[in-house]
Amino acid sequence: MGGAEGLNFSFENMVILGGGDDNDGGEMGVGVVRISEWKDIPVELLVRILSLVDDRTVVVASGVCRGWRDAVSWGLTHLSLSWCKKNMNNLVLSLVPEFTKLQFLILRQNVPQLQDDAVEKIASHCHDLQELDLSKSFLLTDRSLYAIAHGCPNLVKLNISGCSAFSDTALGYLTGFCRKLKSLNLCGCVWTASDRALMAIGYNCNKLQYLNLGWCDRVGDEGVKSLAYGCPDLRAIDLCGCVLITDDSVIALANNCLHLRSLGLYFCQNITDRAMYSLAQSRVKNKREVWASVKNRYEEEGLTNLNISQCTALTPPAVQALCDSFPALHTCSGRHSLIISGCLNLTSVHCACAVQAHRGPAALPHLAH
Repeated sequence: MGGAEGLNFSFENMVILGGGDDNDGGEMGVGVVRISEWKDIPVELLVRILSLVDDRTVVVASGVCRGWRDAVSWGLTHLSLSWCKKNMNNLVLSLVPEFTKLQFLILRQNVPQLQDDAVEKIASHCHDLQELDLSKSFLLTDRSLYAIAHGCPNLVKLNISGCSAFSDTALGYLTGFCRKLKSLNLCGCVWTASDRALMAIGYNCNKLQYLNLGWCDRVGDEGVKSLAYGCPDLRAIDLCGCVLITDDSVIALANNCLHLRSLGLYFCQNITDRAMYSLAQSRVKNKREVWASVKNRYEEEGLTNLNISQCTALTPPAVQALCDSFPALHTCSGRHSLIISGCLNLTSVHCACAVQAHRGPAALPHLAH
């Protein structure tokens, strides 16, 4: 049961326990107040109720009456319209001017619907926005990025994966205004993610922690090195399919991004043993700096995920040295965090679990009789 039907059902069964009644004869008597009209529901209770239902029901509720729309506008900070399969653009245009408190907005699409006018409306009204997902918005142009740059300076997370019409110039412009970005998904943005754009990111977004550059095949060493130098807090970077990068990119990341936990190098066939040894040595070289940076809080050191599938130039000794340096990298069944599919020459590489299994349990001493 959802939408208006669900709201009607909830309304018909709603009872609120209210204050005392002198006729109850008790000092703290409890009376029962039945809500007879929609307008009787207190705003705070309505916001609480709507926090427990799905986003489609929230949208329906906002259309019940002006009072309800005002209440939703006052309390709504998270909204996803990914369920909308038709007319998402018109829905955004009608809702956004009322929902000005939004901080998280998900507009992921399977079929392109969103257009620049809707994004411009978002940027004009939602200045507190921290997370915006526009993935697979194939119809958007640079107009949208320019609008976001001017209207949403507090963005922390931006997903524009699959938005193939954006230029690197527009992305570079956006980074000059959205300097708080910590997560940026550019997967498949072939014309957006160039070395020039990555230089702008490295210069402007030094708080960046997560970056997806999957299948951005114009990315080269100069761009990745700019990221490594400018974004020292980088935790995860996906370079899968970035066929132009070489060992120089990986070495720059190993030497400058001390908190790096996840690295995707799928099909980066220019990567050689030199990159693997650099990563392995970075753990020893940076151990003191990492310990000083985390001080008294717990944080697991080093790589926990690495994808080197189809990196056919790598040899077993180099990858084994890396695996030995980072115990969180697993090749064992059910815990694959070191992905080496397509590298038939690396089948001998094993994680610490395999060594322990081979040794078996220590023999128990015989008890004295």
